[in-house]
Amino acid sequence: MGTWFVRYLGAQGFTVEIADPSEGPAGVPNRGDWRSGPLDHELIVVAAPMPATAAILTEMAAAPPKGIVFDVGSLKSPLREGLAALRAAGGRVTSVHPMFGPDTELLSGRHVIFVDLGVPQATAAARALFEPTLATLVEMDLESHDRLIAYVLGLSHALNIAFFTALAESGEAAPKLAQLSSTTFDAQLGVASAVARENPDLYFEIQTLNDYGSESLAALLYAVERVRSVVRAGDRDGFRQLMARGAEYLSSRR
Repeated sequence: MGTWFVRYLGAQGFTVEIADPSEGPAGVPNRGDWRSGPLDHELIVVAAPMPATAAILTEMAAAPPKGIVFDVGSLKSPLREGLAALRAAGGRVTSVHPMFGPDTELLSGRHVIFVDLGVPQATAAARALFEPTLATLVEMDLESHDRLIAYVLGLSHALNIAFFTALAESGEAAPKLAQLSSTTFDAQLGVASAVARENPDLYFEIQTLNDYGSESLAALLYAVERVRSVVRAGDRDGFRQLMARGAEYLSSRR
Protein backbone atom coordinates (compact mmCIF):
# COMPACT_ATOMS: atom_id res chain seq x y z
CA MET A 1 0.00 0.00 0.00
CA GLY A 2 2.99 2.29 0.27
CA THR A 3 3.13 2.78 -3.49
CA TRP A 4 -0.62 3.46 -3.57
CA PHE A 5 -0.22 6.25 -1.00
CA VAL A 6 2.69 7.71 -2.96
CA ARG A 7 0.40 8.02 -5.99
CA TYR A 8 -2.61 9.18 -4.03
CA LEU A 9 -0.87 11.82 -1.93
CA GLY A 10 1.08 13.05 -4.93
CA ALA A 11 -2.20 13.50 -6.83
CA GLN A 12 -3.51 15.56 -3.91
CA GLY A 13 -0.60 17.96 -4.17
CA PHE A 14 1.69 16.65 -1.45
CA THR A 15 5.43 16.57 -1.94
CA VAL A 16 6.20 12.94 -1.18
CA GLU A 17 9.39 11.41 0.19
CA ILE A 18 9.76 7.73 1.06
CA ALA A 19 12.02 5.68 3.31
CA ASP A 20 12.22 2.29 1.62
CA PRO A 21 15.17 -0.14 1.94
CA SER A 22 14.46 -1.13 -1.67
CA GLU A 23 14.43 1.27 -4.58
CA GLY A 24 10.75 2.22 -4.31
CA PRO A 25 8.78 3.95 -7.07
CA ALA A 26 10.87 5.61 -9.77
CA GLY A 27 11.28 9.36 -9.47
CA VAL A 28 10.33 9.55 -5.78
CA PRO A 29 13.05 10.75 -3.35
CA ASN A 30 14.02 7.83 -1.13
CA ARG A 31 16.10 8.28 2.01
CA GLY A 32 16.34 4.49 2.45
CA ASP A 33 16.14 4.54 6.24
CA TRP A 34 13.49 6.65 7.99
CA ARG A 35 15.96 7.33 10.82
CA SER A 36 18.54 8.92 8.51
CA GLY A 37 17.02 12.40 8.61
CA PRO A 38 14.59 14.65 10.48
CA LEU A 39 10.92 13.64 10.64
CA ASP A 40 9.64 17.14 10.02
CA HIS A 41 6.89 16.08 7.61
CA GLU A 42 3.28 17.20 7.77
CA LEU A 43 2.16 13.59 7.40
CA ILE A 44 3.90 10.25 7.99
CA VAL A 45 2.34 7.05 6.67
CA VAL A 46 3.80 3.82 8.01
CA ALA A 47 3.19 1.21 5.30
CA ALA A 48 5.25 -1.87 6.10
CA PRO A 49 4.70 -5.50 7.15
CA MET A 50 2.97 -5.57 10.51
CA PRO A 51 5.96 -6.68 12.63
CA ALA A 52 8.09 -3.96 11.02
CA THR A 53 5.32 -1.40 11.53
CA ALA A 54 5.11 -2.29 15.22
CA ALA A 55 8.87 -1.80 15.61
CA ILE A 56 8.82 1.53 13.74
CA LEU A 57 5.99 2.93 15.87
CA THR A 58 7.71 1.87 19.09
CA GLU A 59 11.02 3.40 18.04
CA MET A 60 9.31 6.56 16.82
CA ALA A 61 7.83 7.04 20.30
CA ALA A 62 11.30 7.86 21.63
CA ALA A 63 11.19 11.15 19.70
CA PRO A 64 7.64 11.70 18.38
CA PRO A 65 7.33 13.64 15.11
CA LYS A 66 5.26 16.81 15.13
CA GLY A 67 3.23 15.76 12.09
CA ILE A 68 0.31 13.35 11.82
CA VAL A 69 1.35 9.69 11.93
CA PHE A 70 -0.77 6.72 10.93
CA ASP A 71 -0.26 3.11 9.95
CA VAL A 72 -2.24 1.24 7.29
CA GLY A 73 -2.05 -2.25 8.77
CA SER A 74 -4.73 -4.85 8.10
CA LEU A 75 -4.68 -5.67 11.81
CA LYS A 76 -4.25 -3.46 14.85
CA SER A 77 -3.60 -6.12 17.54
CA PRO A 78 0.10 -6.46 16.61
CA LEU A 79 0.45 -2.66 16.61
CA ARG A 80 -1.35 -2.01 19.89
CA GLU A 81 1.77 -1.42 22.01
CA GLY A 82 3.56 0.71 19.42
CA LEU A 83 0.51 2.89 18.80
CA ALA A 84 -0.06 3.30 22.54
CA ALA A 85 3.60 4.19 23.14
CA LEU A 86 3.57 6.84 20.42
CA ARG A 87 0.33 8.33 21.75
CA ALA A 88 1.64 8.34 25.34
CA ALA A 89 4.75 10.17 24.15
CA GLY A 90 2.60 12.95 22.71
CA GLY A 91 2.54 11.75 19.10
CA ARG A 92 -0.33 12.89 16.89
CA VAL A 93 -1.14 9.34 15.91
CA THR A 94 -4.14 7.51 14.52
CA SER A 95 -4.66 4.26 12.62
CA VAL A 96 -6.14 3.66 9.18
CA HIS A 97 -7.17 0.52 7.32
CA PRO A 98 -7.89 0.97 3.60
CA MET A 99 -10.13 -1.98 2.71
CA PHE A 100 -8.73 -2.39 -0.78
CA GLY A 101 -5.55 -3.45 -2.50
CA PRO A 102 -2.68 -1.43 -3.97
CA ASP A 103 -3.99 -1.75 -7.54
CA THR A 104 -7.22 0.08 -6.72
CA GLU A 105 -7.81 3.28 -8.68
CA LEU A 106 -11.43 4.26 -8.03
CA LEU A 107 -12.60 4.41 -4.40
CA SER A 108 -16.32 4.35 -5.13
CA GLY A 109 -17.83 1.48 -3.16
CA ARG A 110 -14.63 0.99 -1.14
CA HIS A 111 -14.34 1.33 2.62
CA VAL A 112 -11.66 3.08 4.69
CA ILE A 113 -11.62 2.36 8.43
CA PHE A 114 -10.28 4.86 10.96
CA VAL A 115 -9.30 3.71 14.45
CA ASP A 116 -9.17 6.68 16.79
CA LEU A 117 -6.55 6.25 19.52
CA GLY A 118 -7.60 9.18 21.65
CA VAL A 119 -6.10 11.86 19.40
CA PRO A 120 -9.19 13.07 17.51
CA GLN A 121 -7.35 15.79 15.58
CA ALA A 122 -5.09 13.11 14.07
CA THR A 123 -8.08 11.00 13.05
CA ALA A 124 -9.79 14.05 11.56
CA ALA A 125 -6.67 14.86 9.53
CA ALA A 126 -6.51 11.29 8.21
CA ARG A 127 -10.22 11.34 7.33
CA ALA A 128 -9.75 14.62 5.47
CA LEU A 129 -7.45 12.84 3.02
CA PHE A 130 -10.35 10.66 1.87
CA GLU A 131 -13.32 12.98 2.23
CA PRO A 132 -13.04 14.25 -1.37
CA THR A 133 -13.53 10.67 -2.60
CA LEU A 134 -16.59 8.43 -2.87
CA ALA A 135 -15.16 5.94 -0.37
CA THR A 136 -17.25 5.00 2.66
CA LEU A 137 -15.47 6.22 5.80
CA VAL A 138 -15.99 4.20 8.98
CA GLU A 139 -14.70 4.83 12.50
CA MET A 140 -14.35 2.17 15.20
CA ASP A 141 -12.21 1.31 18.19
CA LEU A 142 -9.18 -0.96 17.95
CA GLU A 143 -10.70 -4.04 19.57
CA SER A 144 -13.86 -3.87 17.45
CA HIS A 145 -11.73 -3.52 14.33
CA ASP A 146 -9.77 -6.71 14.85
CA ARG A 147 -12.79 -8.68 16.04
CA LEU A 148 -14.71 -7.79 12.87
CA ILE A 149 -11.68 -8.16 10.59
CA ALA A 150 -11.30 -11.73 11.87
CA TYR A 151 -14.47 -12.45 9.88
CA VAL A 152 -14.24 -9.93 7.05
CA LEU A 153 -10.67 -10.91 6.11
CA GLY A 154 -9.66 -13.90 8.23
CA LEU A 155 -12.74 -16.02 7.59
CA SER A 156 -13.06 -15.15 3.90
CA HIS A 157 -9.36 -15.83 3.28
CA ALA A 158 -9.45 -19.13 5.18
CA LEU A 159 -12.58 -20.26 3.34
CA ASN A 160 -10.98 -19.69 -0.05
CA ILE A 161 -7.67 -21.23 0.99
CA ALA A 162 -9.57 -24.30 2.19
CA PHE A 163 -11.53 -24.36 -1.10
CA PHE A 164 -8.52 -24.35 -3.40
CA THR A 165 -6.58 -26.66 -1.08
CA ALA A 166 -9.43 -29.20 -1.28
CA LEU A 167 -9.40 -28.93 -5.08
CA ALA A 168 -5.61 -29.12 -5.33
CA GLU A 169 -5.51 -32.22 -3.15
CA SER A 170 -8.55 -33.89 -4.73
CA GLY A 171 -6.55 -35.40 -7.58
CA GLU A 172 -8.96 -33.93 -10.12
CA ALA A 173 -7.30 -32.02 -12.96
CA ALA A 174 -8.29 -28.37 -13.30
CA PRO A 175 -9.16 -28.64 -17.05
CA LYS A 176 -11.50 -31.56 -16.31
CA LEU A 177 -13.27 -29.60 -13.57
CA ALA A 178 -13.56 -26.62 -15.90
CA GLN A 179 -15.53 -28.75 -18.37
CA LEU A 180 -18.08 -29.51 -15.65
CA SER A 181 -18.19 -26.09 -14.03
CA SER A 182 -21.39 -24.47 -12.79
CA THR A 183 -22.32 -20.87 -12.11
CA THR A 184 -21.60 -21.28 -8.39
CA PHE A 185 -18.34 -23.13 -8.98
CA ASP A 186 -17.11 -20.55 -11.49
CA ALA A 187 -17.92 -17.66 -9.14
CA GLN A 188 -16.18 -19.34 -6.20
CA LEU A 189 -13.22 -20.33 -8.36
CA GLY A 190 -12.81 -16.74 -9.48
CA VAL A 191 -12.58 -15.47 -5.90
CA ALA A 192 -10.31 -18.34 -4.84
CA SER A 193 -8.01 -17.75 -7.80
CA ALA A 194 -7.59 -14.11 -6.79
CA VAL A 195 -6.81 -15.13 -3.19
CA ALA A 196 -4.24 -17.69 -4.38
CA ARG A 197 -2.32 -14.92 -6.16
CA GLU A 198 -2.11 -12.67 -3.09
CA ASN A 199 0.92 -12.18 -0.83
CA PRO A 200 1.14 -15.36 1.30
CA ASP A 201 3.17 -13.62 4.02
CA LEU A 202 0.52 -10.91 4.47
CA TYR A 203 -2.24 -13.50 4.52
CA PHE A 204 -0.31 -15.56 7.07
CA GLU A 205 0.01 -12.49 9.30
CA ILE A 206 -3.72 -11.81 9.02
CA GLN A 207 -4.41 -15.37 10.20
CA THR A 208 -1.83 -15.56 12.97
CA LEU A 209 -1.44 -12.06 14.43
CA ASN A 210 -5.06 -11.19 15.12
CA ASP A 211 -5.97 -11.62 18.80
CA TYR A 212 -9.46 -12.63 17.65
CA GLY A 213 -8.41 -14.81 14.71
CA SER A 214 -9.06 -18.17 16.33
CA GLU A 215 -12.75 -17.30 16.77
CA SER A 216 -13.46 -17.08 13.05
CA LEU A 217 -11.46 -20.24 12.25
CA ALA A 218 -13.35 -22.11 14.95
CA ALA A 219 -16.63 -20.83 13.50
CA LEU A 220 -15.61 -22.06 10.04
CA LEU A 221 -14.66 -25.47 11.39
CA TYR A 222 -17.94 -25.73 13.31
CA ALA A 223 -19.99 -24.66 10.27
CA VAL A 224 -18.35 -27.24 7.99
CA GLU A 225 -18.91 -29.94 10.59
CA ARG A 226 -22.59 -28.96 10.88
CA VAL A 227 -23.06 -29.26 7.12
CA ARG A 228 -21.24 -32.58 7.16
CA SER A 229 -23.35 -33.90 10.02
CA VAL A 230 -26.75 -33.05 8.49
CA VAL A 231 -25.66 -34.52 5.14
CA ARG A 232 -24.41 -37.74 6.73
CA ALA A 233 -27.61 -38.01 8.78
CA GLY A 234 -29.82 -37.37 5.76
CA ASP A 235 -31.43 -34.56 7.78
CA ARG A 236 -33.43 -32.66 5.16
CA ASP A 237 -35.07 -30.35 7.72
CA GLY A 238 -31.71 -29.54 9.29
CA PHE A 239 -30.27 -28.75 5.88
CA ARG A 240 -33.23 -26.51 5.08
CA GLN A 241 -32.73 -24.69 8.36
CA LEU A 242 -29.09 -23.97 7.50
CA MET A 243 -30.11 -22.59 4.12
CA ALA A 244 -32.98 -20.53 5.55
CA ARG A 245 -30.86 -19.05 8.31
CA GLY A 246 -28.17 -18.11 5.80
CA ALA A 247 -30.70 -16.50 3.46
CA GLU A 248 -32.18 -14.49 6.33
CA TYR A 249 -28.77 -13.27 7.49
CA LEU A 250 -27.59 -12.33 4.00
CA SER A 251 -30.83 -10.53 3.12
CA SER A 252 -30.52 -8.41 6.27
CA ARG A 253 -26.97 -7.44 5.25
CA ARG A 254 -28.22 -6.13 1.90
